[in-house]
Amino acid sequence: MGRAKLTILPPGKPLSGRAMPPGSKSITNRALLLAGLAKGTSRLTGALKSDDTRYMAEALRAMGVQVDEPDATTFVVTGTGRLLPPAAPLFLGNAGTATRFLTAAAALVDGKVVVDGDEHMRKRPIGPLVEALRSLGVDASTATGCPPVTVNGTGRFDKDRVRIDGGLSSQYVSALLMMAAGGNRPVVVELLGEHIGALGYIDLTVAAMRAFGAKVERTSAVTWQIEPTGYHATDFVIEPDASAATYLWAAEVLTGGAIDLGVPADAFTQPDAKAYDLISQFPHLPAEIDGSQMQDAVPTLAVLAAFNETPVRFTGIANLRVKECDRVRALSLGLNNIREGLATEEGDDLLVASDPSLAGQTLPAEINTFADHRIAMSFALAGLKIGGITILDPDCVAKTFPTYWDVLASLGVTYTDIQ
Repeated sequence: MGRAKLTILPPGKPLSGRAMPPGSKSITNRALLLAGLAKGTSRLTGALKSDDTRYMAEALRAMGVQVDEPDATTFVVTGTGRLLPPAAPLFLGNAGTATRFLTAAAALVDGKVVVDGDEHMRKRPIGPLVEALRSLGVDASTATGCPPVTVNGTGRFDKDRVRIDGGLSSQYVSALLMMAAGGNRPVVVELLGEHIGALGYIDLTVAAMRAFGAKVERTSAVTWQIEPTGYHATDFVIEPDASAATYLWAAEVLTGGAIDLGVPADAFTQPDAKAYDLISQFPHLPAEIDGSQMQDAVPTLAVLAAFNETPVRFTGIANLRVKECDRVRALSLGLNNIREGLATEEGDDLLVASDPSLAGQTLPAEINTFADHRIAMSFALAGLKIGGITILDPDCVAKTFPTYWDVLASLGVTYTDIQ
Protein backbone atom coordinates (compact mmCIF):
# COMPACT_ATOMS: atom_id res chain seq x y z
CA MET A 1 0.00 0.00 0.00
CA GLY A 2 1.18 3.50 -0.81
CA ARG A 3 1.26 6.40 1.59
CA ALA A 4 -2.11 8.04 2.25
CA LYS A 5 -0.84 11.60 2.61
CA LEU A 6 2.20 13.83 2.74
CA THR A 7 2.39 17.42 4.02
CA ILE A 8 4.99 19.77 2.57
CA LEU A 9 6.92 22.19 4.76
CA PRO A 10 7.70 25.44 2.90
CA PRO A 11 11.52 25.58 2.69
CA GLY A 12 11.65 29.34 3.31
CA LYS A 13 14.74 29.58 1.12
CA PRO A 14 15.66 29.33 -2.57
CA LEU A 15 15.81 25.77 -3.89
CA SER A 16 19.19 25.16 -5.49
CA GLY A 17 21.14 22.18 -6.73
CA ARG A 18 21.20 19.54 -9.44
CA ALA A 19 17.98 17.66 -10.19
CA MET A 20 17.75 15.56 -13.34
CA PRO A 21 14.24 14.72 -14.54
CA PRO A 22 13.60 11.10 -15.51
CA GLY A 23 13.47 10.05 -19.15
CA SER A 24 10.54 11.14 -21.29
CA LYS A 25 7.45 8.97 -20.80
CA SER A 26 6.16 9.91 -24.24
CA ILE A 27 9.37 8.97 -26.04
CA THR A 28 10.06 5.88 -23.90
CA ASN A 29 6.66 4.33 -24.70
CA ARG A 30 7.02 5.11 -28.41
CA ALA A 31 10.51 3.62 -28.51
CA LEU A 32 9.45 0.51 -26.57
CA LEU A 33 6.62 -0.24 -28.99
CA LEU A 34 8.71 0.41 -32.11
CA ALA A 35 11.56 -1.72 -30.74
CA GLY A 36 9.02 -4.45 -29.99
CA LEU A 37 7.75 -4.32 -33.58
CA ALA A 38 11.29 -4.33 -35.00
CA LYS A 39 13.35 -7.33 -36.02
CA GLY A 40 16.54 -7.58 -33.96
CA THR A 41 17.85 -6.09 -30.72
CA SER A 42 17.41 -2.42 -29.81
CA ARG A 43 19.06 -0.68 -26.87
CA LEU A 44 17.02 2.19 -25.40
CA THR A 45 19.06 4.41 -23.07
CA GLY A 46 17.96 7.30 -20.86
CA ALA A 47 14.58 5.58 -20.57
CA LEU A 48 11.90 6.19 -17.95
CA LYS A 49 11.17 3.32 -15.57
CA SER A 50 7.72 4.03 -14.12
CA ASP A 51 4.25 2.52 -13.91
CA ASP A 52 3.35 3.63 -17.44
CA THR A 53 6.45 2.23 -19.10
CA ARG A 54 6.32 -0.94 -17.00
CA TYR A 55 2.83 -1.66 -18.32
CA MET A 56 4.09 -1.23 -21.89
CA ALA A 57 7.11 -3.49 -21.30
CA GLU A 58 4.97 -6.18 -19.65
CA ALA A 59 2.48 -6.08 -22.54
CA LEU A 60 5.29 -6.54 -25.07
CA ARG A 61 6.64 -9.49 -23.08
CA ALA A 62 3.15 -11.01 -23.14
CA MET A 63 3.27 -10.77 -26.93
CA GLY A 64 6.56 -12.61 -27.33
CA VAL A 65 9.05 -9.74 -27.18
CA GLN A 66 12.16 -10.10 -25.00
CA VAL A 67 12.57 -6.99 -22.83
CA ASP A 68 15.63 -6.90 -20.58
CA GLU A 69 16.47 -4.15 -18.08
CA PRO A 70 20.21 -4.15 -17.41
CA ASP A 71 20.10 -0.93 -15.37
CA ALA A 72 17.74 1.76 -14.07
CA THR A 73 17.54 3.72 -17.34
CA THR A 74 17.99 1.10 -20.08
CA PHE A 75 15.71 -1.32 -21.93
CA VAL A 76 17.20 -3.93 -24.27
CA VAL A 77 14.41 -5.09 -26.57
CA THR A 78 14.66 -8.10 -28.90
CA GLY A 79 11.85 -8.74 -31.36
CA THR A 80 11.12 -10.95 -34.34
CA GLY A 81 9.29 -8.28 -36.31
CA ARG A 82 5.90 -9.71 -35.31
CA LEU A 83 3.87 -9.54 -32.13
CA LEU A 84 2.17 -12.76 -30.96
CA PRO A 85 -1.37 -13.04 -29.53
CA PRO A 86 -1.15 -12.76 -25.71
CA ALA A 87 -2.51 -15.60 -23.58
CA ALA A 88 -4.61 -13.18 -21.50
CA PRO A 89 -5.97 -9.62 -21.78
CA LEU A 90 -3.30 -6.92 -21.64
CA PHE A 91 -3.74 -4.96 -18.40
CA LEU A 92 -2.37 -1.43 -18.75
CA GLY A 93 -3.49 0.30 -15.55
CA ASN A 94 -4.25 3.96 -16.35
CA ALA A 95 -1.49 4.29 -18.96
CA GLY A 96 -3.13 6.22 -21.80
CA THR A 97 -0.19 6.10 -24.21
CA ALA A 98 0.30 2.35 -23.80
CA THR A 99 -3.44 1.67 -24.14
CA ARG A 100 -3.93 3.73 -27.31
CA PHE A 101 -0.68 2.60 -28.95
CA LEU A 102 -1.24 -1.10 -28.26
CA THR A 103 -4.88 -0.98 -29.39
CA ALA A 104 -3.68 0.03 -32.85
CA ALA A 105 -0.62 -2.26 -32.80
CA ALA A 106 -2.95 -5.17 -32.03
CA ALA A 107 -4.11 -4.94 -35.65
CA LEU A 108 -0.67 -6.27 -36.63
CA VAL A 109 -1.07 -9.39 -34.45
CA ASP A 110 -2.33 -12.52 -36.20
CA GLY A 111 -4.98 -13.32 -33.59
CA LYS A 112 -7.01 -11.90 -30.72
CA VAL A 113 -5.82 -9.15 -28.40
CA VAL A 114 -7.87 -7.63 -25.56
CA VAL A 115 -6.58 -4.28 -24.30
CA ASP A 116 -7.84 -3.34 -20.84
CA GLY A 117 -7.00 -1.07 -17.90
CA ASP A 118 -8.03 -0.06 -14.42
CA GLU A 119 -11.24 1.68 -13.32
CA HIS A 120 -9.85 5.07 -14.43
CA MET A 121 -8.75 3.80 -17.86
CA ARG A 122 -12.17 2.25 -18.39
CA LYS A 123 -13.62 5.80 -18.32
CA ARG A 124 -11.19 7.23 -20.87
CA PRO A 125 -12.50 7.41 -24.44
CA ILE A 126 -11.05 5.23 -27.19
CA GLY A 127 -14.04 5.02 -29.54
CA PRO A 128 -12.59 7.26 -32.29
CA LEU A 129 -9.50 5.06 -32.55
CA VAL A 130 -11.59 1.88 -32.69
CA GLU A 131 -13.75 3.40 -35.45
CA ALA A 132 -10.64 4.40 -37.40
CA LEU A 133 -9.32 0.84 -37.19
CA ARG A 134 -12.67 -0.53 -38.36
CA SER A 135 -12.59 1.83 -41.35
CA LEU A 136 -9.36 0.09 -42.42
CA GLY A 137 -11.09 -3.28 -42.22
CA VAL A 138 -9.70 -4.23 -38.81
CA ASP A 139 -12.01 -6.29 -36.57
CA ALA A 140 -12.02 -4.05 -33.47
CA SER A 141 -14.77 -3.47 -30.91
CA THR A 142 -15.55 -1.77 -27.61
CA ALA A 143 -18.84 -2.07 -25.75
CA THR A 144 -18.60 1.29 -23.98
CA GLY A 145 -16.44 3.53 -26.19
CA CYS A 146 -13.72 3.04 -23.55
CA PRO A 147 -11.48 0.05 -22.75
CA PRO A 148 -11.64 -2.90 -22.79
CA VAL A 149 -11.10 -3.18 -26.56
CA THR A 150 -11.04 -6.47 -28.46
CA VAL A 151 -9.00 -6.61 -31.68
CA ASN A 152 -8.82 -9.65 -33.96
CA GLY A 153 -5.82 -8.71 -36.03
CA THR A 154 -4.43 -10.09 -39.30
CA GLY A 155 -1.66 -7.62 -40.06
CA ARG A 156 -3.56 -6.64 -43.20
CA PHE A 157 -5.61 -3.56 -44.08
CA ASP A 158 -8.45 -3.43 -46.63
CA LYS A 159 -8.13 0.30 -47.27
CA ASP A 160 -5.25 2.67 -47.90
CA ARG A 161 -6.63 5.76 -46.15
CA VAL A 162 -7.82 6.34 -42.60
CA ARG A 163 -9.37 9.51 -41.18
CA ILE A 164 -9.28 10.36 -37.49
CA ASP A 165 -10.40 13.34 -35.42
CA GLY A 166 -7.20 14.40 -33.70
CA GLY A 167 -8.99 16.91 -31.47
CA LEU A 168 -9.68 14.56 -28.57
CA SER A 169 -6.21 13.00 -28.37
CA SER A 170 -3.10 13.17 -30.52
CA GLN A 171 -2.37 9.66 -29.17
CA TYR A 172 -4.97 8.26 -31.58
CA VAL A 173 -3.04 9.76 -34.48
CA SER A 174 0.32 8.54 -33.19
CA ALA A 175 -1.13 5.05 -32.67
CA LEU A 176 -2.32 4.85 -36.28
CA LEU A 177 0.95 6.22 -37.68
CA MET A 178 3.08 3.66 -35.82
CA MET A 179 0.75 0.79 -36.74
CA ALA A 180 0.60 1.73 -40.43
CA ALA A 181 4.28 0.98 -41.12
CA GLY A 182 3.73 -2.63 -40.06
CA GLY A 183 0.89 -3.34 -42.48
CA ASN A 184 0.63 -4.73 -45.99
CA ARG A 185 0.12 -1.56 -48.05
CA PRO A 186 0.90 2.17 -48.02
CA VAL A 187 -1.55 4.05 -45.78
CA VAL A 188 -2.49 7.72 -45.64
CA VAL A 189 -3.49 9.03 -42.20
CA GLU A 190 -5.66 12.15 -42.40
CA LEU A 191 -6.76 14.40 -39.54
CA LEU A 192 -10.35 15.61 -39.41
CA GLY A 193 -11.82 18.58 -37.60
CA GLU A 194 -10.64 22.10 -37.03
CA HIS A 195 -8.99 21.44 -33.69
CA ILE A 196 -5.93 19.25 -33.80
CA GLY A 197 -4.55 17.99 -30.50
CA ALA A 198 -0.92 18.48 -29.53
CA LEU A 199 0.81 18.35 -32.93
CA GLY A 200 4.21 18.33 -31.25
CA TYR A 201 3.53 14.81 -30.00
CA ILE A 202 2.82 13.67 -33.56
CA ASP A 203 6.21 15.11 -34.54
CA LEU A 204 7.78 13.06 -31.71
CA THR A 205 6.10 9.94 -33.15
CA VAL A 206 7.31 10.56 -36.69
CA ALA A 207 10.87 11.19 -35.50
CA ALA A 208 10.87 7.92 -33.52
CA MET A 209 9.38 5.98 -36.45
CA ARG A 210 12.09 7.25 -38.78
CA ALA A 211 14.78 6.31 -36.26
CA PHE A 212 13.48 2.72 -36.42
CA GLY A 213 13.53 2.68 -40.23
CA ALA A 214 9.99 3.68 -41.17
CA LYS A 215 9.30 5.76 -44.26
CA VAL A 216 6.74 8.40 -43.34
CA GLU A 217 6.11 11.64 -45.18
CA ARG A 218 3.91 14.55 -44.19
CA THR A 219 2.12 15.33 -47.45
CA SER A 220 0.00 18.25 -46.16
CA ALA A 221 -0.80 20.05 -42.91
CA VAL A 222 -3.16 17.22 -41.97
CA THR A 223 -1.99 14.13 -43.87
CA TRP A 224 0.88 11.65 -43.58
CA GLN A 225 1.76 8.82 -45.95
CA ILE A 226 3.36 5.75 -44.41
CA GLU A 227 5.02 2.98 -46.41
CA PRO A 228 4.74 -0.68 -45.24
CA THR A 229 8.44 -0.89 -44.40
CA GLY A 230 8.12 -2.49 -40.96
CA TYR A 231 10.80 -1.51 -38.44
CA HIS A 232 14.42 -2.43 -37.87
CA ALA A 233 16.23 -2.54 -34.55
CA THR A 234 18.32 0.44 -33.53
CA ASP A 235 20.02 2.01 -30.53
CA PHE A 236 17.97 4.96 -29.35
CA VAL A 237 18.70 7.69 -26.79
CA ILE A 238 15.67 9.07 -24.89
CA GLU A 239 15.78 12.68 -23.72
CA PRO A 240 14.63 13.75 -20.23
CA ASP A 241 10.91 14.30 -19.67
CA ALA A 242 9.87 17.89 -20.42
CA SER A 243 6.59 17.56 -18.50
CA ALA A 244 8.57 16.52 -15.40
CA ALA A 245 10.97 19.40 -15.99
CA THR A 246 8.13 21.92 -15.68
CA TYR A 247 7.80 21.22 -11.93
CA LEU A 248 11.50 21.92 -11.39
CA TRP A 249 11.45 25.05 -13.54
CA ALA A 250 8.44 26.29 -11.56
CA ALA A 251 10.06 25.41 -8.20
CA GLU A 252 13.06 27.47 -9.27
CA VAL A 253 11.10 30.65 -10.09
CA LEU A 254 8.74 30.29 -7.11
CA THR A 255 11.60 30.16 -4.62
CA GLY A 256 14.13 32.34 -6.47
CA GLY A 257 16.46 29.37 -6.67
CA ALA A 258 18.85 27.88 -9.20
CA ILE A 259 18.11 24.28 -10.22
CA ASP A 260 20.39 22.64 -12.77
CA LEU A 261 18.44 20.06 -14.78
CA GLY A 262 21.51 18.88 -16.66
CA VAL A 263 19.95 19.84 -19.99
CA PRO A 264 19.04 23.33 -21.27
CA ALA A 265 15.37 24.08 -21.91
CA ASP A 266 15.95 24.65 -25.62
CA ALA A 267 17.41 21.16 -26.03
CA PHE A 268 14.02 19.46 -25.47
CA THR A 269 12.00 18.35 -28.51
CA GLN A 270 8.81 17.61 -26.50
CA PRO A 271 5.88 20.06 -26.72
CA ASP A 272 5.69 20.75 -22.97
CA ALA A 273 9.12 22.40 -23.09
CA LYS A 274 7.30 25.43 -24.54
CA ALA A 275 6.12 26.05 -20.98
CA TYR A 276 9.64 27.16 -20.04
CA ASP A 277 9.17 30.51 -21.80
CA LEU A 278 5.97 31.13 -19.84
CA ILE A 279 7.41 29.99 -16.50
CA SER A 280 10.36 32.37 -16.99
CA GLN A 281 7.89 35.29 -17.13
CA PHE A 282 6.62 34.62 -13.57
CA PRO A 283 5.28 36.59 -11.67
CA HIS A 284 4.11 38.31 -14.85
CA LEU A 285 2.44 35.42 -16.66
CA PRO A 286 0.25 36.50 -19.60
CA ALA A 287 -3.45 37.14 -19.01
CA GLU A 288 -4.36 34.21 -21.27
CA ILE A 289 -2.48 30.95 -21.81
CA ASP A 290 -3.50 28.55 -24.59
CA GLY A 291 -2.71 25.09 -23.23
CA SER A 292 -3.69 23.10 -26.33
CA GLN A 293 -0.14 22.38 -27.45
CA MET A 294 1.36 21.74 -23.99
CA GLN A 295 -1.46 20.04 -22.15
CA ASP A 296 0.56 18.21 -19.50
CA ALA A 297 2.20 21.49 -18.46
CA VAL A 298 -1.13 23.17 -17.67
CA PRO A 299 -1.38 21.88 -14.06
CA THR A 300 2.10 23.28 -13.35
CA LEU A 301 1.20 26.65 -14.87
CA ALA A 302 -2.19 26.78 -13.13
CA VAL A 303 -0.69 26.33 -9.65
CA LEU A 304 2.07 28.82 -10.51
CA ALA A 305 -0.63 31.26 -11.64
CA ALA A 306 -2.08 31.27 -8.12
CA PHE A 307 0.98 33.35 -7.05
CA ASN A 308 1.07 35.54 -10.19
CA GLU A 309 0.64 39.32 -10.02
CA THR A 310 -2.47 39.24 -12.23
CA PRO A 311 -5.20 36.70 -13.09
CA VAL A 312 -4.61 34.06 -15.76
CA ARG A 313 -7.18 32.40 -18.01
CA PHE A 314 -6.31 28.96 -19.41
CA THR A 315 -7.92 28.14 -22.77
CA GLY A 316 -7.68 25.23 -25.21
CA ILE A 317 -7.75 22.75 -22.32
CA ALA A 318 -11.00 20.82 -22.93
CA ASN A 319 -8.90 17.66 -23.47
CA LEU A 320 -7.74 17.88 -19.85
CA ARG A 321 -11.18 16.66 -18.83
CA VAL A 322 -10.43 13.19 -20.28
CA LYS A 323 -6.92 12.70 -18.93
CA GLU A 324 -6.08 10.49 -15.92
CA CYS A 325 -8.83 12.46 -14.22
CA ASP A 326 -10.83 15.58 -15.11
CA ARG A 327 -7.83 17.85 -14.59
CA VAL A 328 -9.77 21.09 -15.08
CA ARG A 329 -12.07 20.09 -12.21
CA ALA A 330 -9.22 18.73 -10.07
CA LEU A 331 -7.24 21.98 -10.45
CA SER A 332 -10.32 24.07 -9.66
CA LEU A 333 -11.17 22.01 -6.57
CA GLY A 334 -7.58 22.02 -5.30
CA LEU A 335 -7.05 25.75 -5.75
CA ASN A 336 -10.39 26.59 -4.13
CA ASN A 337 -9.53 24.27 -1.27
CA ILE A 338 -6.49 26.47 -0.62
CA ARG A 339 -8.53 29.66 -0.84
CA GLU A 340 -12.15 29.92 -1.91
CA GLY A 341 -12.52 31.86 -5.16
CA LEU A 342 -8.98 31.19 -6.34
CA ALA A 343 -10.22 29.30 -9.41
CA THR A 344 -13.32 29.41 -11.58
CA GLU A 345 -14.38 27.02 -14.34
CA GLU A 346 -15.97 28.87 -17.24
CA GLY A 347 -17.02 26.23 -19.75
CA ASP A 348 -13.79 24.36 -20.39
CA ASP A 349 -11.64 27.38 -19.50
CA LEU A 350 -9.99 27.71 -16.10
CA LEU A 351 -9.64 31.18 -14.61
CA VAL A 352 -7.06 31.48 -11.81
CA ALA A 353 -7.67 34.63 -9.75
CA SER A 354 -4.01 34.99 -8.60
CA ASP A 355 -2.98 36.31 -5.19
CA PRO A 356 0.74 36.91 -4.50
CA SER A 357 -0.09 37.40 -0.79
CA LEU A 358 -0.77 33.65 -0.51
CA ALA A 359 2.99 33.17 -0.20
CA GLY A 360 4.01 32.92 3.44
CA GLN A 361 0.54 32.13 4.73
CA THR A 362 -0.51 28.91 6.46
CA LEU A 363 -3.67 27.65 4.77
CA PRO A 364 -4.24 24.01 5.71
CA ALA A 365 -5.65 22.18 2.69
CA GLU A 366 -5.86 18.52 1.72
CA ILE A 367 -5.47 18.15 -2.03
CA ASN A 368 -7.44 15.33 -3.62
CA THR A 369 -5.15 14.12 -6.42
CA PHE A 370 -7.76 11.75 -7.91
CA ALA A 371 -4.83 9.30 -8.28
CA ASP A 372 -3.42 11.66 -10.92
CA HIS A 373 0.35 12.11 -10.86
CA ARG A 374 0.25 15.57 -12.43
CA ILE A 375 -2.22 16.92 -9.85
CA ALA A 376 0.02 15.63 -7.04
CA MET A 377 3.24 17.07 -8.51
CA SER A 378 1.78 20.46 -9.44
CA PHE A 379 0.11 21.08 -6.06
CA ALA A 380 3.41 20.26 -4.36
CA LEU A 381 4.52 23.61 -5.81
CA ALA A 382 1.87 25.38 -3.72
CA GLY A 383 3.38 23.74 -0.66
CA LEU A 384 6.69 25.44 -1.37
CA LYS A 385 5.11 28.81 -0.49
CA ILE A 386 2.05 28.00 1.65
CA GLY A 387 2.08 26.14 4.98
CA GLY A 388 -0.27 23.22 5.52
CA ILE A 389 -0.56 21.84 1.98
CA THR A 390 -1.20 18.10 2.23
CA ILE A 391 -1.08 15.86 -0.84
CA LEU A 392 -3.38 12.84 -0.69
CA ASP A 393 -2.18 9.61 -2.38
CA PRO A 394 1.32 11.09 -2.96
CA ASP A 395 2.69 7.83 -4.38
CA CYS A 396 0.57 8.24 -7.53
CA VAL A 397 3.61 10.13 -8.89
CA ALA A 398 5.04 6.66 -9.65
CA LYS A 399 3.12 6.81 -12.92
CA THR A 400 5.80 8.99 -14.52
CA PHE A 401 8.22 10.35 -11.87
CA PRO A 402 8.72 7.73 -9.12
CA THR A 403 11.52 9.71 -7.42
CA TYR A 404 9.70 13.07 -7.40
CA TRP A 405 9.48 13.49 -3.62
CA ASP A 406 13.12 12.41 -3.21
CA VAL A 407 14.23 14.89 -5.88
CA LEU A 408 12.48 17.76 -4.08
CA ALA A 409 14.01 16.58 -0.80
CA SER A 410 17.47 16.64 -2.40
CA LEU A 411 16.87 20.33 -3.15
CA GLY A 412 15.97 21.09 0.46
CA VAL A 413 12.23 20.35 0.77
CA THR A 414 11.06 18.53 3.91
CA TYR A 415 7.80 16.76 4.70
CA THR A 416 5.71 15.98 7.73
CA ASP A 417 2.50 14.05 8.45
CA ILE A 418 3.65 11.22 6.18
CA GLN A 419 1.18 8.35 6.52
